[in-house]
Amino acid sequence: MLKINTQDALDYHENAPHGKIEVVPTKPMSTQFDLALAYSPGVAEPCKAIVANPDDVYKYTAKGNLVAVITNGTAVLGLGNIGPSASKPVMEGKGVLFKKFAGLDCFDIEIDAEDPDEFIRIVKALEPTFGGINLEDIKAPECFRIETELRAKMNIPLMHDDQHGTAIISSAALLNALEVVGKRIEDIKMVVSGAGAAAISCLRLYVALGLRKENVVVFDKDGLIHPGRTNLADIQMQFATSRPLNNLDEAMEGADVFLGLSAAKVLPAGLLLLMANDPIVFALANPEPEIGYELATSTRADLIMATGRSDHPNQVNNVLGFPYIFRGAMDVRATEINEAMKLAAVRALAELSREPVPEMVNKAYGDNTLSFGRDYLIPKPLDPRLITTISPAVARAAMESGVARNPILDWPAYEDQLRARLGVNQKLMNRITSAARANPKRVVFAEADNYKILKAAQIVRDEGICTPILLGPQQKIDAIAQANSIDLTGCEIINILKQEQDAQRDAYAELLFQKRQRRGVTLYEAKRLLRERNYYAAMMVETGAADACITGLTKDYGKSIVPSLQVIGTEDGIRRVASMYIIQHKKGPYFFADTTVNIDPTAEELVEIIGLTARAVRFFDAEPRVAVISYSNFGSNAGPLPEKTRRATELARTRYPELLLDGEMQANVALNPELLREHYSFSPLAEQGANTLIFPNVESGNIAYKVLQEIGGAEVIGPVLMGMRKPVHILQLGASVREIVNMTAIAVVDAQLPKKGV
Repeated sequence: MLKINTQDALDYHENAPHGKIEVVPTKPMSTQFDLALAYSPGVAEPCKAIVANPDDVYKYTAKGNLVAVITNGTAVLGLGNIGPSASKPVMEGKGVLFKKFAGLDCFDIEIDAEDPDEFIRIVKALEPTFGGINLEDIKAPECFRIETELRAKMNIPLMHDDQHGTAIISSAALLNALEVVGKRIEDIKMVVSGAGAAAISCLRLYVALGLRKENVVVFDKDGLIHPGRTNLADIQMQFATSRPLNNLDEAMEGADVFLGLSAAKVLPAGLLLLMANDPIVFALANPEPEIGYELATSTRADLIMATGRSDHPNQVNNVLGFPYIFRGAMDVRATEINEAMKLAAVRALAELSREPVPEMVNKAYGDNTLSFGRDYLIPKPLDPRLITTISPAVARAAMESGVARNPILDWPAYEDQLRARLGVNQKLMNRITSAARANPKRVVFAEADNYKILKAAQIVRDEGICTPILLGPQQKIDAIAQANSIDLTGCEIINILKQEQDAQRDAYAELLFQKRQRRGVTLYEAKRLLRERNYYAAMMVETGAADACITGLTKDYGKSIVPSLQVIGTEDGIRRVASMYIIQHKKGPYFFADTTVNIDPTAEELVEIIGLTARAVRFFDAEPRVAVISYSNFGSNAGPLPEKTRRATELARTRYPELLLDGEMQANVALNPELLREHYSFSPLAEQGANTLIFPNVESGNIAYKVLQEIGGAEVIGPVLMGMRKPVHILQLGASVREIVNMTAIAVVDAQLPKKGV
């Protein structure tokens, strides 16, 4: 599990704007005419249309894409009844997940009402506002009644995710685990620890899949659930057993499955030995399961195990379900989320797990062995196929069960809409970061006597992205860390000017002299240069003392890159390096090159930049659609710059015939497929437009990305240095901590690739 620093978590939520969500207008608001359309008098027209046809509310408002996450704060995570106000950060977080994974907008609503009747009345009154209701963190047994009555009274999709999310994901895992061991759900014996909302909903869904109630034994904190218990709801008592069992030990004898949704360490390892062959253990208590993964798997070699944790195989994570279930239900305007829709989600998840895993998922998790089996029962959360697998399955089930009011007629077009809603950009850095964590490397930070670098070093260490090596004066680094509550435990600090570093520095100087003695560098000069941290850091990477280098935060880009070029050099066959920025926008990721290195490249040099950039774009799991940018469209203007970009396009087509490429063209035309189709339908980019822009000189590229960064609403990642023989990445001057962390993750994944040019 990731180590979370308390102050980091508080700062994350406190930094302006406070919280994690905001409302952003989706229509122009720049003129008096716009405002008159948005509000009075223009807004009266859709109001009158909705009066005439109530379903037009989905046409003229955001209702169809708007989910409410609603709680009363009575059972929040593992914190218990903390009340509605304290639950708000969690509800905002749930809203962010809806947006991130399914493109659904969300309002979080915290209700100060523990009385079920009052809570039901308030939520029912909210129906005109929302297209779907996600109930969250409501304690049992009240949650059962609340959901049942609201489903009966409301005509929009509604689900208590604490109940059904875990049930759906674990059901898919259970079906696949039984497939692996060759058992039938009708025949298995199951022991359950926990009788709360999630546990009971799991059992109800398992029964719908074929589990026999008489084969189930349930324990809660007060012991066995049996017919004599008087402190439980009817929905819990349906799993009461009359079998004469005194304790968990007796129940586990011959059991095929243990399901835990209770508390940490309630399952002793010895009880696993009592279970049947090929036992299945779902220990889903969070953050610590009923039995530790390592302990369980070392006790029974034939064990199949799932937990709620991301650091073990088979993570039962609700994010695999709820975003896509609501997406499918709301897209057909379902009147409810019924059992047929839940079962459709279960089967879609189970079937997806049995398909070959895409390469981008393997890369994200640093595991090329992912395939259906004991350690891969359910998909990974970053699998891009989830939205196009689960949402259509849920939508179909809604249609087939008669609860869909807006049936889908064109399924391929619907899948295209799903992909467009989500966008690849939201998952790009997630995949890179996950891949870095899977195989962390040693990264040397040359400018470690800086708050931003030290804070980023703590984060990448805590997240398991890399092992930081910090270059700088120990005393100054310690002072900065202490003043800012930065924990640098586990980070190596090297003061290259200290006497104990003399021998190492002299050895590096000798190596630099050998490399550069015919380029004007004397041994004396080499020793002088090795007193500079950028040279020392580059030499660490060159000799294998570090796997990658991050620098450039406080110095000009050109001054920062020279040491690495002199010490490490370019890949074999590459004559010049180039840089690329990733522009993360709601329309998708875009890639800009060259933005920092080559001041005024020739047409021939632009061809090399095109090749390097196309390869880098594929590194980020995108297929490059390349436009060579100018102020001219296909010869519409004369001049040296259009002629250069036109020539570069011609040469690049010959050198990279497989590349989707066109130019010279203006940036707005390259990015707008409608303009291309209307005026330049001959262009190979006319279908989708470009996602990769090659600029004719560094001025235009640099200006473009900086404008987008500051006023364009885009997140900018980079510059990604392309063409180096070993991983070196130069930060933009004054980069933020987040940008340093992102670049470090990219450097680690770069270092994971086979060594280039050696």
